[in-house]
Formats: sequence, structure tokens, C-alpha cells
Amino acid sequence: MMRTSKMIVYVLSVLGMCALAQRASAQVAVEGKRIVIATSSVLDGKGGVLHHARIVIEGAKIVVVETEAGAKSGAVDYDLRGLTVMPGWIDAHAHITWNFGKDGKNAGMGGTTQEDAYQSASNAWVTLMAGFTTIQSPGAENDIPLRDAIAKGKLPGPRILTAVEPLFGQGEKTGTPEEIRAFVRKQKAAGADVIKIFASQSIRQGGGMTLSQEQLNAACDEAKKQGLRTTVHAYKEAVRAATVAGCTEIEHGTLATDDDLKLMAEKGTYLDPQAGLIIENYLLHKEQYIGTSGYTAEGFAAMEKILPMNHELVQHAVKTPGLKIVFGTDAVAGAHGRNAEEFIDRVKDGGQDAMQAMVSANSIGAEAMGMGDQIGRIAPSLQADIIALDGDPLKDITAVRKVVFVMKGGVVYKNVSRGAIPVYAGVTP
Repeated sequence: MMRTSKMIVYVLSVLGMCALAQRASAQVAVEGKRIVIATSSVLDGKGGVLHHARIVIEGAKIVVVETEAGAKSGAVDYDLRGLTVMPGWIDAHAHITWNFGKDGKNAGMGGTTQEDAYQSASNAWVTLMAGFTTIQSPGAENDIPLRDAIAKGKLPGPRILTAVEPLFGQGEKTGTPEEIRAFVRKQKAAGADVIKIFASQSIRQGGGMTLSQEQLNAACDEAKKQGLRTTVHAYKEAVRAATVAGCTEIEHGTLATDDDLKLMAEKGTYLDPQAGLIIENYLLHKEQYIGTSGYTAEGFAAMEKILPMNHELVQHAVKTPGLKIVFGTDAVAGAHGRNAEEFIDRVKDGGQDAMQAMVSANSIGAEAMGMGDQIGRIAPSLQADIIALDGDPLKDITAVRKVVFVMKGGVVYKNVSRGAIPVYAGVTP
């Protein structure tokens, strides 16, 4: 951990001008500079559409949303008319410190070298530029220095929530219920925002259950007592077990039955399925993954069969009344900055309505993270996390690839909208 922190500091020194510009920009937001954005089409994050609205920001927050006709806000600072404006996206599952090594092969997410620090900072930057202003990275210890550096304005990147060290299910070897409770308390003390639990094997290995019902009950109950949420890596029968245990969110969920999905809806359990990006990314970068820990030829053959199963899960999930579906990509090395491709998979292959796909990455994602009163909507008192697309994703979902404006917490990090002078990290070249 200490070595990783030193590497982050080293990165900051090398990126001095960028860091200084970002800190200066963030300081302007803190001091309460007033910014007015003109729009013609706004997706409000909850399924509504605002037309010809002005968004007024003071400091880091939205203070007024008013109609163009009755506007009293004065001069416009950013004219985003002709674009589709919406809240910054939330990725509920992205491994931000997962990188390729010097040899180009998969190096996982535990690296502490100078190169790892550079790559992690780059992952954060390209993710932000892709329109994702908040992510949940569940979890690695070196998430913490990156999370904190971004929060302090030392590096540009999305807001990060991390699990620090996941609970790996290995049956009885994982520990007694009391030992599991102690593990949860340890993660909270280490700075975890959420508890990540592996209740199944990898789907590449069959997805069998690796924790007992009693162990899951202990983990999710203790997390609640500590004021923490739980996200559970679960397939097949582990989906129902985690739901019965009162866990907050199911990750993946492949081979869950319709009855499992109905139970999740009844219990208010969130589902974070992956419709395509994660497996497509593995297949695209097969030579960089195969032969590294956990990635075999047999596993890759299994993935090609799993992809249509993931599509089928999303198809069933979107037809389950009351089921709360969040947006998560499971982005690993090779996928950072391409997170929005998951929207296209969900709509085209999973049959999700485009507006609901957007809402899953806005208000529903914020609610699942316990941040519904802070992010995920265009509304007064919320964080000024605002993005704009050159296109309408409700008509053509591939418009998610065209993010031309990014503001996080009242700071503009990207503005390449039509006719605008390019702006990055609050600095006009």
C-alpha cells in the first residue's frame, strides 16, 4: 500500500502541469463560481426529458433548472443546444487499477510499480472522458490511493467507491460466520465503501457456489450493521442465496431463473448483469489474457458459450416487473474508456429500452450506491455531474460513443462540442 501511494505521488510530480490545472479548476468550483448551461434536450436521469432548459451551477452543485423562456440566469457559459445532455454516468462495477503489464499480458489489479501507477491514472482519465463521473471498483487495495488522489483534486478521474479487499468464497476455508464478520469489520477499518463477496466460482469454471447460506447471511448482516452495502459475485443458485441473505446487489447473475429474478424484485435487491462488454473484451484481447492466472483455453471456449446466456439474462431481467437493474461493465484491462459499449449490448442484444439503460446508469445506480441524494439526476442540490452527447441515444444507442462534454462536481474536464474551443481539465489551450 505504501509503495503504491508513493507511485501515485510520483505520477503527480511528473504530471505537474495537468495536476496544477485540475486543482486550480477544482478550486474555482469550491469558491462558488456561477456557471450557466443552455440546453435543448436534457434526460433528467429518472426517465424524464426536459426541453429548452438552463442549468445553473454554483460551486460543485446544481442550484437551478429553469426553462429557457423564463430564464433569469443571465449570460450562458456553455451552449449545449443541439446535443443530448444528461447526468454523468455511473458504472457500478469497474476494476480501475486492472492493467496490462510490461510484456503486454494481463497483470491484474494488484500492481505497485511506477508503470502500474501511470496506467491506473490513465484508466481513470479515459473513463472520465468517456462520460463516467462515478464508478464502483470492487476492489483492490491500490484503489484507495487513486480514489483519494482524485477526491483531493490531485488527479482527474471519476469519483471512486472501492471494496478494498474482496471476500473470496472457498467453502469452509473462508471461515466461520464470526470470522467472516471480523473480515467485514476489517474492510471498514481499511476504508472500504462497499463489501465485495465472491459467492460463486468464475463462470469460466462453471459458476458453482462457494459460500454457504450461513456464511452469506453473516457477511451481509455484518455489512449492514457497519453501515456498508454488499455486492455479490453470484451465478446460478448463489443468486437466490445472496438475495435471501439480504445482500444489496448481485453482480453478473448468469443462469438465474425467472423465479430468482422475481424474488430479487420482491426483496428490492439490485441486479448488475453484464450484457456483453466484459466477454467481448476478453475475446478481443485473448492473446493478452490466455495463459495468465485464471485464463485458460478451456475458459475462453466457455466464454463464447456464455455470451448468449448473458444476453438471455438481460432479456429476462428487463421483463421482470419491479426489478432494479443497475449499469455495470466489469471493465478490466482493455475495456477502460470503452465502458459505454455495454449500453449498446444491453439495448441491441439484451432488449433493454434505451431510456431505461440510461436511467440504470443514472438514478438507479446512484440509489444502489446509497448516493441518490447526491448524484444521478439533473436537479437542484445535486452534484453538477453533467455530460453531453453529439446525438440522441434514444434514437440511436451508438450515440453513447460520442461524449463531447464532461463536467464533474462543477468542473469542466472536456468540451469538444460543436463550435467550441476544446477544453480539457478546465484549461483552454
